[in-house]
Amino acid sequence: MPIAENTKVAIHYTLKDDEGKVIDSSVGKDPLNYIHGQGMIVQGLEKALTGRNVGDKFSVDVAPKEGYGEYNSELVRAIPKNAFQADKIEPGMVFYANTPAGPMPLTVSKVEGDNVMIDMNHELAGKTLHFDIEVMQAETMTEAEIKEMMEPHHCCCHGEGHENGEEGDHCCCHGEGHDDEDGEHHCCGGHHDDPNHECKCKKKNKEN
Repeated sequence: MPIAENTKVAIHYTLKDDEGKVIDSSVGKDPLNYIHGQGMIVQGLEKALTGRNVGDKFSVDVAPKEGYGEYNSELVRAIPKNAFQADKIEPGMVFYANTPAGPMPLTVSKVEGDNVMIDMNHELAGKTLHFDIEVMQAETMTEAEIKEMMEPHHCCCHGEGHENGEEGDHCCCHGEGHDDEDGEHHCCGGHHDDPNHECKCKKKNKEN
């Protein structure tokens, strides 16, 4: 069946940069599962998948406008060091801040005295995304599944939730991609660019 709104889809993908270097891939792992038309993957890729069928293989280039957006220098700002729940803060570290839209990744660009310069742009903001796609599955959702999806609930990507606040509750990923075994986010998902975030930053749960 052709992929349309509220279709359950599974794809294998490989994402490359302009030089052809692989940024991320599901090949050799479980495919990425998502519900079409719900903003779970970047807009340009979702458009390219509309009307496709199981077995289709294709490549698509997604411009920043329909990917992770243009790079916004206003999303680089200083936050007091004491707002971070970490003993040591270094450039390159990734923290998460709670926002109305869900967890927002904050990348430390540098540390200046009592302030930490953080970058709220997605790491792929301003970049063209080059995808190789294979459609593995496309199934119509039942009315019960659609109803359940519309009801308020805790959700996670492939069973790996994000911690929310002090209680460690799972919260909706709102377009973030699924997690791999290292806890890194795959790069098919949308991103958060809401600058109105709480400064209750939690360090990314990752082995150093």
